[in-house]
Amino acid sequence: MTADLTGNSARDFVDYIVRAIVDHPEEVEVTQTVDDLGILITLKVNKEDMGKIIGKDGQTAKSLRVLLRMMGAKQDARMNLKIVEPEERVG
Repeated sequence: MTADLTGNSARDFVDYIVRAIVDHPEEVEVTQTVDDLGILITLKVNKEDMGKIIGKDGQTAKSLRVLLRMMGAKQDARMNLKIVEPEERVG
């Protein structure tokens, strides 16, 4: 599998993995931005799924970040993952 910076291989990878882990895959939102610092993958999930994404002692999130960095190293690009905390809805 060859990846390129113009494609969304990292975004698709995170999307696939996260949807397999969470209870609300329809609410998974993964975006990718590219800037001078590299590629940033932003992840939003249902509030109830945050524990599964973070994992015990942050191990799941850390593992995702390590895999992204490995993908980036293969492409000579810096990749990072930002997990967005779900906002409390006041209504």
